[in-house]
Amino acid sequence: MHEPPSDFICRPIAWVRSPYARRIDAPHQATVVAGTETGDAAEASIEFAADFPAAAFRDLAGFERIWLLFVFHRSEGWKPEVRPPRGGGKRSVLATRSPHRPNAIGLSAVELIGVDERALRVRGMDLLDGTPILDIKPYVPYADAFPGVRAGWIDAIDAAQGAHSAPGPRRPRKPAG
Repeated sequence: MHEPPSDFICRPIAWVRSPYARRIDAPHQATVVAGTETGDAAEASIEFAADFPAAAFRDLAGFERIWLLFVFHRSEGWKPEVRPPRGGGKRSVLATRSPHRPNAIGLSAVELIGVDERALRVRGMDLLDGTPILDIKPYVPYADAFPGVRAGWIDAIDAAQGAHSAPGPRRPRKPAG
């Protein structure tokens, strides 16, 4: 067996242009918009690097959803356990969608609105403005959707709090005074 290199370098192919400048403003998940400023799924764009060929993304036209693989570029390190926003105490980081991960890589499914000359227009954005995009893949329902599967500790939270009870963005605390 061939040993892979100990370091792996990825370069962004694109960057997010979204209405969310601060982590506190963005939804925890793209489909959870309760508590956002407008209460609507945000529209954004994915702007490709100047040297990235349009031939690499033109055939995304016609797909309704795409997967974005990105870097949590504002993550400040990671811990083996984190406290998810839905409560229930500490959980193993790999059993959560925390941005504080060993390799700070994220995955988000967004609605594709349009394919432009140097950008993609999307809706349902949960990423911050300036987020580096490492890769994009089409969402393929027969391969990507598994309705009715178990979701571990999240099923217990849903049973106690109601299905899909994920919170919206938190508001900053007001300074004491």
